[in-house]
Amino acid sequence: MKKLSAGLVILAILIVVGLRSVHAQTVARNAGLLGYDVTKEVTITAMVSGVLTQPAPGMIAGSHLLLATPSGAVDASLGRLGLRGNGAAPVSAGQQVELTGVMKTIKGKPLFLVRTVNVGGEVYAIRNEHGVLLSPQARERASQKTGKKGESL
Repeated sequence: MKKLSAGLVILAILIVVGLRSVHAQTVARNAGLLGYDVTKEVTITAMVSGVLTQPAPGMIAGSHLLLATPSGAVDASLGRLGLRGNGAAPVSAGQQVELTGVMKTIKGKPLFLVRTVNVGGEVYAIRNEHGVLLSPQARERASQKTGKKGESL
């Protein structure tokens, strides 16, 4: 009887450990690229103080919007394709924009990973809901499906 109860305890421990592992993998999968978690998205409305098509030294690769917000400057990453090709967001310094995305700390610095850009009443998709950058071709296909600039992404 002792062997049976010891075996059941070991089986229960293995099940619990296995379930925790599955849960951890599910959380990691839902977090997406760079830990992008769509449930943690926020929307920032701000004035664009600068548009960088190439990153400044110390920044991650890709284009960036520098934003002036009431709480200070924000570096918003559009990735390497955000300002290029069909369906690119036409953003310039001085414009008011509404960005949806997730704030992250990368290389010890705060960075806003942009998923959508709303400028001039048009919404431009930059990343999908998993944080993966969209190519100009993907943006074009999406706009053909919806008749918009990629709003459904």
